[in-house]
Amino acid sequence: MGTPCHFALFDLQPGFRLDLDLLATRYRELARSVHPDRFADAPEREQRVALERSASLNDAYQTLKSAPKRARYLLALKGEVPLEVTVQDPEFLMQQMQWREELEDLQDEADLDGVATFKRRLKVAQEELNESFAACWDDAAQREQAERLMRRMQFLDKLSYEVRQLEERLDD
Repeated sequence: MGTPCHFALFDLQPGFRLDLDLLATRYRELARSVHPDRFADAPEREQRVALERSASLNDAYQTLKSAPKRARYLLALKGEVPLEVTVQDPEFLMQQMQWREELEDLQDEADLDGVATFKRRLKVAQEELNESFAACWDDAAQREQAERLMRRMQFLDKLSYEVRQLEERLDD
């Protein structure tokens, strides 16, 4: 049978739009029930099973709470997701270069206010991508578009991580 679907683990329907608070609540409840400490006096096999369940629960939670990872997972449930970016996306490549240059300028100028503004714009772009993905991931005819959006989401996720790093460096 293999491992249960990440969504089933949390008793949720597979979908991109998720109630993240509900996900977190269910994660905490389940995490308590499989916490290795609860099996400290149990036989070794039970301890091992608890540890495996705890690890897979954590993996499922990390996947579902992140929009790009959740997107990739949903696409993977419906078939192979090519690792290589075979989808040409010149429009977005230009956008990426602009964002990168802008971020470098903000770093050179040590412009904390500029970084905050950049971060807000990035968040809006992420929300728009999430909406676009939510609207098309389940439609086989729009598979290529969904994969393209998922890759854009991955890029923005990485970029917002870099923005947070820059913010911390400038804040010190």
